[in-house]
Amino acid sequence: MVPPAANAEAIEKERIAVETSLADAIQRAYALAGARDPLTTHDTVKPGLLLKAYRALTSLAVPFTPLILAWRTRRGKEERGRRPERYGLASVPRPPGFLAWFHAASVGETNAALPVIETIAADRPEIRLLLTTATVTSARLARTRLPRGVLHQYVPLDNLVFVQRFLRHWRPDLAVLVEAEIWPNLVLETKALGIPLLLINGRMSVSTFKRWRRRPGLSRPLFSAFDLVLAQNGRLAERFAQLGVAKALDVGNLKADAPPPPADLPGRRKLDTAFAGRTVWLAASTHQGEDEIVTAAHHRIRTAHPNLLTVIVPRHPERGPLIAEQLRAIGLKVVLRSEGRMPEPETDIYVADTIGELGLFYALAPVAFVGGSLVDRGGQNPVEPVKLGAAVLTGPNWQNFRDSYGELLRAGGCKQVRDAASLAEAALDLLGDGNARRTMTERAVRTIAAMSGALPRTLAELENFLPPKTTLKHAS
Repeated sequence: MVPPAANAEAIEKERIAVETSLADAIQRAYALAGARDPLTTHDTVKPGLLLKAYRALTSLAVPFTPLILAWRTRRGKEERGRRPERYGLASVPRPPGFLAWFHAASVGETNAALPVIETIAADRPEIRLLLTTATVTSARLARTRLPRGVLHQYVPLDNLVFVQRFLRHWRPDLAVLVEAEIWPNLVLETKALGIPLLLINGRMSVSTFKRWRRRPGLSRPLFSAFDLVLAQNGRLAERFAQLGVAKALDVGNLKADAPPPPADLPGRRKLDTAFAGRTVWLAASTHQGEDEIVTAAHHRIRTAHPNLLTVIVPRHPERGPLIAEQLRAIGLKVVLRSEGRMPEPETDIYVADTIGELGLFYALAPVAFVGGSLVDRGGQNPVEPVKLGAAVLTGPNWQNFRDSYGELLRAGGCKQVRDAASLAEAALDLLGDGNARRTMTERAVRTIAAMSGALPRTLAELENFLPPKTTLKHAS
């Protein structure tokens, strides 16, 4: 409705608003129908000024790259011997045949992609598979979990020269990004070579969506480059469609289908023995700012359970020594797992600052607070502790796993806390009442089972981009 006294400028502003809304409605309609808008031609989507500026700045930053990588190496965020991969210099040759390239930024995305990669590797051995990741922790996970024959490399930094060098070497026949990996140079250079580009297990927070919407000169060229986005739910599929994706489908969350991290690991028997006779609870994937809250909760819980052992598994294991130092400074007895030590009878806090052992602690602890949720980091995956039998507690910031936590909270399959006092209270209730704990975990298992099914749907869509089930040689 336009006021009768509106001038020409106001009327034009409202006309543009209506036009934009209609365009968004059309995009949503095509996305929900799983179809491509015949009037949309992606070739006409030109990079805006902001995108051009980004590409220019990343090129100008090349002289500083060695300094940045050296600094990151000192902080444990890069592997010194594999730094050339960040420049797009491959450390292994490209295998012959059809190559499907998957990119997962960190541990969470890698865990989501692994079942897809494992299934293709088992069912389609003629297809060559490459996984790139960006973090040291995800690289270590890849080394232990990837099927034999699947290659791993660090993804190149998002610089035009590095990305082009990477693509020239690997010449992928299919590119599959995971969850929220929208790096402009990587996306645009992949599309420029005519490589089919997909995003699986796609997610996007409301705030991120709004930022993209405010910058159409940046977002439209990037999102229109995707041939297909498989989103975690219908709401997310609509967001991708509004940003320019021609085909966005709701297939569910791969993390509900993913197997839990391994729990029967070397050393489990020794931990069982060390935990025997102790009241044990776990703070998993904690971020900076949460360890202090967990420690305050520890003090409260210990008044009812003097034999309490609190296990902290930091999201970034390199923080382990700093956490230990801070806790020792306030008089707590702390043991670091990275030093090869077991908790002793007088140990207050056991900091498990190792890679690939989170499943072990989920399986051993009856109650698990899942971190990244008492600070504004969007939470961490609740499916893993549920599948390993732990009762789940979370803070209020779980927006990165909205579907999982939303369903779990509605079903009574987990409990939300807000601070140290409520965390201690919830942990005390569950540690002291086995029936309540079993009821919560049973509800959680049923809820996650009802959410499963994303894996077969994702594989069915990917099959459309793979060669027929016969050996296909790559065209050099």
